[in-house]
Amino acid sequence: MSAKSYVNAEAVLPAELVREIQKYVEASLLYIPAKSRTGWGIKSGIKREIISRNDEIRLMKKKGGSTSEISQKFFLSEETVRKIL
Repeated sequence: MSAKSYVNAEAVLPAELVREIQKYVEASLLYIPAKSRTGWGIKSGIKREIISRNDEIRLMKKKGGSTSEISQKFFLSEETVRKIL
């Protein structure tokens, strides 16, 4: 994950727009969100990994595995396993 840095508004925005923004906020950091965002874990692939892990947990339970066995295999608490199931 890359760290975000701030940019001086005067360096990237027209002066007229900077003056308009200053009517609302001045000498502060202002976060401007991206126009479009990908969902959580999409870029890193972690979402796909968690879905795959959870599918495996459900399959183990279907085959008769106990919550305790599943939690030990996946290094999760039994409560977390129950939530997944």
